[in-house]
Amino acid sequence: MKVKTILVSQPEPKIENSPYFDLQEKQRVKIDFRPFIHVEGVSAKEIRHQKIDLNNYTAIILTSRNAVDHFFRIAEEMRFKVPDAMKYFCQSEAVAYYLQKYVVYRKRKIYVGKRTFAELSPLIKKYKDEKFLLPNTDKVKPAVPEILNTLGVDWKQATFFKTVVSDLSDLANVSYDVLVFFSPSGIESLFQNFPDFQQNETRIAVFGNTTIKAVEEKGLRVDISAPTPETPSMTMALQKYIEKANKGK
Repeated sequence: MKVKTILVSQPEPKIENSPYFDLQEKQRVKIDFRPFIHVEGVSAKEIRHQKIDLNNYTAIILTSRNAVDHFFRIAEEMRFKVPDAMKYFCQSEAVAYYLQKYVVYRKRKIYVGKRTFAELSPLIKKYKDEKFLLPNTDKVKPAVPEILNTLGVDWKQATFFKTVVSDLSDLANVSYDVLVFFSPSGIESLFQNFPDFQQNETRIAVFGNTTIKAVEEKGLRVDISAPTPETPSMTMALQKYIEKANKGK
């Protein structure tokens, strides 16, 4: 079965040189983008219900750009002036770089991990006397609280934003040759929107083991997967599959 149309369950890339656009041009396929899930901030009132007083914390643990946005949004809503002495522990360079949207980088105490939360943990451990706040989503990776508890630091988790299923009802009568997923939440959204979804000839591409597991638990077939040593990115995995499927097109 040849591939002509692909739906990626994420927002359209904002950069002009995205590998998805190259793939579309080289393989002459149509690629549409549509987020199957989106983020909604919780209100300052809900934060208070979680018994969170921002004055009680001396350090903020930031695991994503969403966490950065929603921490500062809540601070503003609560009229809380973030003190200059506040310490920021960022999971990756990308998160730390994004923090510059809100603070003057060189004047703040910012500690940066490499990529994973585990890689950030030695930095947190060095500052055991701080009071840490983890502003996060309602769907926190279990490893994060586990690691923080192991470190024995004084920390509190709070839901500052939620992952919400997007309304995809306008896609009810639209079919694609390939659906691309990056998280179990995307699969959850597919079935909340289309409870009677049947895979049939539709190919499913997934990124990451947890997403593969979510697909298989729904009784669906994984046709394309990444990352692998041969195809570390989703676009590379798609390209390899398309080249094989569309041979002699």
